[in-house]
Amino acid sequence: MKKQHDFTQGNIVRQLIVFSGPIMLANLLQTSYQFIDSLWVGNLLGANALGAVAVSSTIIFTVLSFVIGLNNAALTILSQQKGRDNKEGLTRYLNAFVVILTTISILLGLIGYFFAEGFLHLLGTPESMMDEAISYLRINFLGILFLFGYNFISTVLRALGDSKTPMHFVTLAVLLNIVLDPLFISTFNWKVEGAALATVVSQGSAFLYGIIYVLSKKLAPFTMPTLPAWKEVRLILNLGIPSGLQMAVISAGSAAIMSVVTTFGAGVVAGFSAAQRLDSLLLLPAHALSTAVGSMAGQNIGVKNWSRVSSIVKYGVLYNLTIMGLVAILVVFLAQYGVQLFIREEEAVQFGTMYLQIIALCYPFLGINFVLNGIVRAAGAMYQVLALNIISFWVLRFPLTALFANLFGEMGIAIGMGSSFIVSSCIAFLYFRFGKWREKELFVKNR
Repeated sequence: MKKQHDFTQGNIVRQLIVFSGPIMLANLLQTSYQFIDSLWVGNLLGANALGAVAVSSTIIFTVLSFVIGLNNAALTILSQQKGRDNKEGLTRYLNAFVVILTTISILLGLIGYFFAEGFLHLLGTPESMMDEAISYLRINFLGILFLFGYNFISTVLRALGDSKTPMHFVTLAVLLNIVLDPLFISTFNWKVEGAALATVVSQGSAFLYGIIYVLSKKLAPFTMPTLPAWKEVRLILNLGIPSGLQMAVISAGSAAIMSVVTTFGAGVVAGFSAAQRLDSLLLLPAHALSTAVGSMAGQNIGVKNWSRVSSIVKYGVLYNLTIMGLVAILVVFLAQYGVQLFIREEEAVQFGTMYLQIIALCYPFLGINFVLNGIVRAAGAMYQVLALNIISFWVLRFPLTALFANLFGEMGIAIGMGSSFIVSSCIAFLYFRFGKWREKELFVKNR
């Protein structure tokens, strides 16, 4: 049996490093999954097919955001139950999550399949891409249970202190996708439908492997699904809905910022898009750290070990400052080479390089935000984190980006974004320090 960490005791620094490392690698593999998919479609089928996949992926990402939200709720509830050593409670909530996620995935799958064309029309999908986009989207929605499933199994294991096993599932999905994409797209001549099928088969295989592995090794107390009690359903939805909305706020905020960028023309848009792709990789350590401290803090919050929670915060912030500080230094010197991996046009490269060199200096502050919000989320204060995200994106990031872009031109985009990272980290710290998130009680009525 794989070793599961008990985060209520032991060396915090060692646990933080050992536990967060596999999460970083898994996130990197997950990011490469989308990159590889686009690479095969673009090279084998051309720009039109790539556009169809990109538009469809916007809808799929929205659904995935909701999945991430529910998984954040699972991480909070299950890690606290693990910390309390409440095996009966852990089993009950696992069962409740399985029933709820299965029901939601079936409903979303049916809605997505039958209303795919309507969703694509709402996004203004060009008619030349419509048929391919509909096919791609429908096939993905039919396999949405697999997307929910293998992400949930990974979350369960991380809540229980095992970050290594989930990496196996993601690795299997990525390797299968690398092989099946060209096979289904080109060899079998299934084109865009082949790309969608490759995704579904890869995720389905990872899901089935995950179920078999976890059950055979008895890594989590899964049981035959039964109808959950209303108090369990209510708690899951009470945490899951605001957590899902957090992702919607982030997606909408990113779209609003893009509306500022587009006013500066095609070159700036291309440079910004390339920089954003690099951003998604460069911020992986901070995202992984947020998940790691959430799992670690959750177990300790479950037993009210607040002094240890404070130590996790301290070392989490220091670890973040070290890693993201090193990332910032590397970006300052290597930004141009990174941008040139995606584009070669001089204006775009110049903007992308300048943007990254400015924004990278503010990465450590954004990392602080991730760590502190991860701790607050672990307590179950989901509405409070939702409010912090609304402030971060709609009160700070979008207005400051628009303001500084108006004052300083295209350079102001980076200045506005970076300054919002700094201010939002200060607000996150103030709430962490003085807010009432420690008073949150999830299981009072369930004892």
